[in-house]
Amino acid sequence: MYKTETWNWEVGQRTTADMTPDSTHKWQEEIFISPDGEKASAVVCLDDAEFSIRTNDSVSENTFEKLWELTYAANGNLCCYAMQDEEWTVVVADSPWEESYGFVWSPLISADGTNVATAVQQDMEYGMSVNGVLWENLFENANNFAISSDGKKSAAVVQVKPMGQADLQTFRDGIFSIAVDGVAWDNNLMNLWTPVFDNNAYRVAAQVRLTLYDYSIIVDNTLWDNTYQGVWEPLFTPDGKHVVAPVRQGGKWGMAKDGQLIWKATYANCWHHQFSADGENLYAIVAPEYGKFSVAVNDKPWSMRSPVITDLSVSPDGKSAAALANTVNKNWRICVNGSVWDGTYDMAWKPVFCPNSKSVAAKVRKNGRYSVILNGKAVGGEFDMCFDPIFNADGSKVLIRGILDQKVLRVVANVSN
Repeated sequence: MYKTETWNWEVGQRTTADMTPDSTHKWQEEIFISPDGEKASAVVCLDDAEFSIRTNDSVSENTFEKLWELTYAANGNLCCYAMQDEEWTVVVADSPWEESYGFVWSPLISADGTNVATAVQQDMEYGMSVNGVLWENLFENANNFAISSDGKKSAAVVQVKPMGQADLQTFRDGIFSIAVDGVAWDNNLMNLWTPVFDNNAYRVAAQVRLTLYDYSIIVDNTLWDNTYQGVWEPLFTPDGKHVVAPVRQGGKWGMAKDGQLIWKATYANCWHHQFSADGENLYAIVAPEYGKFSVAVNDKPWSMRSPVITDLSVSPDGKSAAALANTVNKNWRICVNGSVWDGTYDMAWKPVFCPNSKSVAAKVRKNGRYSVILNGKAVGGEFDMCFDPIFNADGSKVLIRGILDQKVLRVVANVSN
């Protein structure tokens, strides 16, 4: 959720930073570029157990014993983990949280970048901290951490009953639940995975394992009526009223909505599903035959088949989709609406649609060089490293952020459909 209206969209290339390592630093780590391409940052070691963050030509006055997981949020804030006096905290826009913890991991940032959450271990109990506020209740175990898209609510799978070593009966009776903002549901289940929020941050759903052989979906602490041989991650409809999930029945996969099949179980696999913004179209990666993958929209697969399909992306208008296909190792291709672009790559990253849905771009790597492919053609040059492309608000221009010989380059190119 980038606010690109205020960015500089003058067509051309310019160098925004020279990140050549400073000879007075012991070392410099990986370089990250801000969404607007104007800033570049890297962790630098100033001395033994003394780390800081370099941004363009300046180094922060804040120093720590360790720094880890540097990430730019959508609003341009730089976030990372920091350790001081053997306690960990989160640093946002060069300001550490007041609270510190035994350990932190799994950073989660809201879509607009304004809210930051993290998994936390404190005194050998586990939970989450959101904007530096720790859950009131912590647990013996917590995993599968999630936040709502606005970052105001958090959830995780938590262990609510103790279990001794090899105590299989207690495990089968159910020791896990979902905690939302630190408050656990009263359903104790054998296993749960991937809690997800609806768009309004009001409802939560998750995968459930009920017995050794039976799986289902739980929504707001209520289980679906039906059970299945397997399930994948649930997904709320855009209006938040319903939940869909891939389910396995009779050895095949289909799609269920609120516990009832809406796509018959005919696929060898079905997962990574996404709705169009209006909820009219439901896309998923499917395998109509074993080992032959494609993309289906409303239960109708593309004609193309590939041994691997991944990184599904749906256009803003919901009428198009793009994905990556791989036939053999180091043979990645980009496909849009079932048509495969020319060109193969050693690696490719998730395709990005422009706001008007007319253009698609993707970061790729070939022979050790990185570039951006726009509507099937290379644009912006080659780099030692580059980042995902970003379109302007009307889709007429694309921003490419790259690193070449330690120089940070910001390239704006026109889009020709």
